[in-house]
Amino acid sequence: MDTTEQSVTSSSWRSATALPNRSIEQWPTSFPTLVGRIPTSVLHPSAPGRYRPKAFVGEVVPFMVTAFRDGHDLIGVHLRLQAPSGDTSLHRLEHTAPGLDRWSCDVELREPGVWQFHFESFTDDFATWRHAAALKIAAGVDSELMRETGALLLLRAAAESTRPTAERRTLKKAAASLRDDTVDDAAALDLVGDAQIAAFLRARPLQSLSTLTEQSTIIVERERAGVGAWYEFFPRSEGAFIDNDGAVHSGTFATAAKRLPAVADMGFDVLYLPPIHPIGHRNRKGKNNSLTAAAGEPGSPWAIGSADGGHDSVHPDLGTLEDFREFVSAAREYGIEVALDLALQAAPDHPWVAAHPEWFTTLPDGTIAYAENPPKKYQDIYPLNFDIDPDGLSAEVLRVVRLWISQGVQIFRVDNPHTKPLQFWEWLIARVNDEFPDVVFLAEAFSRPAIMQGLATAGFQQSYSYFTWRNTKQELEEFLGEVSHETADFMRPNLFVNTPDILTEYLQYGGRPGFQIRAAVAATAAPSYGVYAGFELFENVARPGAEENIDNEKYEYKFRDWEAAAAADDSLAPFIRKLNEIRAAHPALRQLRNFSAHWSDDDAILVYSKHIDGAFTEDGRSDTIIVVVNVDPHSARQTTVHLDTRIWGVSPGDTFDVEDLVTGARWAWSDHNFVRLDAFNEPVHILHVKENS
Repeated sequence: MDTTEQSVTSSSWRSATALPNRSIEQWPTSFPTLVGRIPTSVLHPSAPGRYRPKAFVGEVVPFMVTAFRDGHDLIGVHLRLQAPSGDTSLHRLEHTAPGLDRWSCDVELREPGVWQFHFESFTDDFATWRHAAALKIAAGVDSELMRETGALLLLRAAAESTRPTAERRTLKKAAASLRDDTVDDAAALDLVGDAQIAAFLRARPLQSLSTLTEQSTIIVERERAGVGAWYEFFPRSEGAFIDNDGAVHSGTFATAAKRLPAVADMGFDVLYLPPIHPIGHRNRKGKNNSLTAAAGEPGSPWAIGSADGGHDSVHPDLGTLEDFREFVSAAREYGIEVALDLALQAAPDHPWVAAHPEWFTTLPDGTIAYAENPPKKYQDIYPLNFDIDPDGLSAEVLRVVRLWISQGVQIFRVDNPHTKPLQFWEWLIARVNDEFPDVVFLAEAFSRPAIMQGLATAGFQQSYSYFTWRNTKQELEEFLGEVSHETADFMRPNLFVNTPDILTEYLQYGGRPGFQIRAAVAATAAPSYGVYAGFELFENVARPGAEENIDNEKYEYKFRDWEAAAAADDSLAPFIRKLNEIRAAHPALRQLRNFSAHWSDDDAILVYSKHIDGAFTEDGRSDTIIVVVNVDPHSARQTTVHLDTRIWGVSPGDTFDVEDLVTGARWAWSDHNFVRLDAFNEPVHILHVKENS
């Protein structure tokens, strides 16, 4: 990144020009227009409607605009950027798609808060002259005129007092040479093509007929809003035991804390807990979602509320609020943030039901409506109605969220947000983030695209996605391309591989390779992904007629022997640890917008890369990861993969060295390479492109 351009301040943004700058307000009032003199359109980053696009600290954001002008004069485009601190910077955009008049530049946003930006399109007088002079002088057409025009432009630049003295001296000398009759046209052509002079006039161009877009903004949130490896477990299962009488005893926050070292050892930095509140007794669901719970069955944590309290209380089996705070503190010592479920619904015996019946829907027969997803009915849950007393209910939810923030929670996974008004979420998240800007909300909404995108634009920092059901090469290429480019300005996906509610057919029938393949793609294709406990033990037996595990942990305690699985080499934990180590070591994998799909001759071999330029890394070295994965978990595949190596600066046909970060193998690759991936032994290559030393 050019340091000269970066250091330009607001007072020196505009160079002196030979022609007066005419803004749209100066255009004759008899001819009002919406378009500027140098038209611009299709600005990015952007979000639907009046919402702001967003990024996270350390994210490399592509700023793009369409700009053109009439005639043959060349134009340039600048990005004027103002950080939340007030610091300003100027960035030159590249003409990345000339046939489409697209201009872009990448900028790493390192400061949280609201950034302001404008695009400025302008006629580039020097570039226009340079292009014409190179053609005309070489052809002997208007040579004298071209040389004099160039001399005037160089002297105009040299007259700018803000340019360094040495630079001004060089420009004056070049202008004198263009006017010198003893300097022939061949030597004059050398001056036209002089790289140093071109660099001077690129860093500080000679502008005329500038047009400035209206101010745009982008909100930059903390890194965890966009980057994280999530792990989900039920604290009641961690440390649960059966006594000599056959009674099951719940785990507690203290026993769950004993699982933290293993979670940290696998490399996870977010631990998501399902609801930890008291669970209703009325209509409590039993094992495998049966309508009647047997004695001692704990019920679903999402059926919140009983005589022991509601959303502001801790289930007495787990401990106390103080115990929870100690658990959060213990997790933090391992580098793990605790994410808490925010499930806005109530069991029939929740305190809200008696105190605030206006927060629920009363049916004509006088009963309160149960939650439904026809034909499913959830008799243990009452949904909330936000349309009867929106002020009172919203204030109560805000109070609950503030309470858990005071207990150390800064991440909320929100259950079924698409069943609540979008207007409410916009209000709540704005209120919370205004007071606590580091708080992150994850939307668990598997719904229609418009609804999921609406939640993201309304404020949710992360979103569950369709990744869980995208399994083929074509499906994954389309999905990953969409979330990395089409919606990345406002919607960040969290690629959960499984949940307590979702056990896809791919995992049911894909065996160990299926679990390994899904983990590898999730961990490398996006900067945030998640795993529900039991994934590393290949739990894949579904409840008949349902896309979820049999003996579902939502309705019972789960007893897992982690140590026995590890001793028998029947755990995916070592592979997950390796994936998270790779993620931590390679900044390219901590970016969302840098996904590039490549090609293979096999319909089951998915190929993609993640690249970040050295200008955006701590050590100044570019980072490139190539992922080649066999998405067919039942076979060995061999094929040729085809790479667009220009993405990481390698010319087609040139060789480069790669290292497989999973196995340690090294090869010399080019843009066309043979691969063989056996799903049962080695289903994926995660290749690091080695830079020449």
